[in-house]
Amino acid sequence: MFTPKWKKEALLLVKGARKFVNYKRDLLKPDRIAEIESRRDDLLAAIKSGDRKKVDEASRQIRATCENSLRSEKPPGWFEENVEVMFVAIVIALGLRTYVLQPFRIPTGSMQPTLNGIIGTPLAEKDWPSLPVRLTEMATRGRSYVKVVNDKDRPMLLGRDIEGNLLTDLRELMWLKYFSRSELRFADQSTLRLPAPPSQIKELGFGKALEIAYKNGGVLPAGTVICEGMIDAGDLVLVDRISYHFRRPIRGEVWVFDTRGIQGTKGNAPKGKGDKIADQEDGTHYIKRLGAVPGDTLAISPPNILINGKVAREPGFEKVYGLPLHGQPGEVGYSFANPRGSGYPPLLVKPGDSITLKSVAPPGMREYAALGDNSGNSLDSRYWGSVKEFNVVGPALFSLWPIKTGHWGFIR
Repeated sequence: MFTPKWKKEALLLVKGARKFVNYKRDLLKPDRIAEIESRRDDLLAAIKSGDRKKVDEASRQIRATCENSLRSEKPPGWFEENVEVMFVAIVIALGLRTYVLQPFRIPTGSMQPTLNGIIGTPLAEKDWPSLPVRLTEMATRGRSYVKVVNDKDRPMLLGRDIEGNLLTDLRELMWLKYFSRSELRFADQSTLRLPAPPSQIKELGFGKALEIAYKNGGVLPAGTVICEGMIDAGDLVLVDRISYHFRRPIRGEVWVFDTRGIQGTKGNAPKGKGDKIADQEDGTHYIKRLGAVPGDTLAISPPNILINGKVAREPGFEKVYGLPLHGQPGEVGYSFANPRGSGYPPLLVKPGDSITLKSVAPPGMREYAALGDNSGNSLDSRYWGSVKEFNVVGPALFSLWPIKTGHWGFIR
């Protein structure tokens, strides 16, 4: 506090000279390093003597020595400096994503109304709002308006499922791991990109296009509307990748896990899923509510879930108990698995069914259970069993976007 300004500046110069040598040691010749160290010692001696003239002279000499030590070094231009800044920014962003906060886009409706997946709503083009309104809705609600019309006659690959519904080769595509799209493949090997995942494309009138193709001998005529309506983007959430390093997962919280190695009971999976619970490759992430932790026995007594024979009373579950069941008017809370709902042999189908989670297991193999808030429309532990500890990513922390769905903020 009472040190003179000239002495403070001289001490800073001593530190600066030391940093200069450390940063540039690989570029400096040994005699230059020795000279800088000698000048630094002279400056320290001058400071200790308290003679300001000696300090000023020693400061001048050490500056000149440092400035002349790398005469041939060309200062970086604007391009090199900007590339370096961008590179550092990318490294920091990747580090944050890997170890601190990971963005995750919710693709399905299994957590509605707590969190939104991608929602498709049929709407004729004549009923769309004006362009300014659509742009505003895109920015605040993540809502887009789409219409895809077949541009030429295309032969389709048609079949029927066990319930008699028409099927074709409609596949999901992922772009940058955040944006889900579809690809419709035809019998002549041509393809057509569609602006939403398969589930939402089917909600936007795709079934009508299939019926038209079926009645037309398997050919989709030019001019046929394949999909038409509006698509609301799934919530973009930030996943906390740090907390579980310092605490154990808490029953009832919303969490994210990856699907590596998770299979249907006895390895039986729906046709085309390759024994995986996700449509994409290993590593696809799911978001659910943490239904049970290692050592728990999980059962269902609609509308409640039972943990070790007692109704679970965590706040997250209490909220779900009052939520309406998807496709089941008048019913709320948690339901049994639908034996015909997924293609998997379900585990929790009737009273008395239960899942006991391992608490004593090799590292990474302790077990958890995951349940969707919209249990009438959720593929979860009721169907395919436990989530292993090595699959766990972290708790869902914050709903970042869209901002006008009522979900913006910390996730509960």
